[in-house]
Amino acid sequence: MSDRSLSPDWLVSWTDRVSGALAAMTGEFERRQGFPPGTNEVRPASSDDQGAVRALAQASLMPADLVTFYGSIGGVTWADVGNGYFLDPASDVLLRLQEAGAVDLGVEHRLQGLVIGSNGGGLTYVAAPDGSVRRTRTASLDEPKLDKVADDLRQFLELLERCLTRFVADGEPGSL
Repeated sequence: MSDRSLSPDWLVSWTDRVSGALAAMTGEFERRQGFPPGTNEVRPASSDDQGAVRALAQASLMPADLVTFYGSIGGVTWADVGNGYFLDPASDVLLRLQEAGAVDLGVEHRLQGLVIGSNGGGLTYVAAPDGSVRRTRTASLDEPKLDKVADDLRQFLELLERCLTRFVADGEPGSL
């Protein structure tokens, strides 16, 4: 395992940090925004989630770090951080793969990836087999144009954490 690989211990630490920031944000949310907060959580993986992970792990598209992630985390919903950030449950990733297939990451490489989430602005996050995370430029997955936003899932989670921390501090989530 490289220093950048995800481990269950690193995910526990990340979850603790972001859960603390989410609690701080939601504690002040209604006073600042004038309405109650939506769902803002990192949900632990259930036995159903772990069953979906086992099925997903059979797909050659599934990076090892994504298996580790979904073995610990059932999903991420940050509805009130900017327009929102969402990492789908493994069961949704599996269902999308079964119904719509993998996302073409580029003609020149013939790579395909798994849709793992989105932001509230309509852009989609896709995990590539090499572990990198890409984001669509538009809301469409028909012939998508994607940009690499992180070299690996750990870096992507760190970027999400920075968006959250910045949002708690000044109300601006950044542009992930």
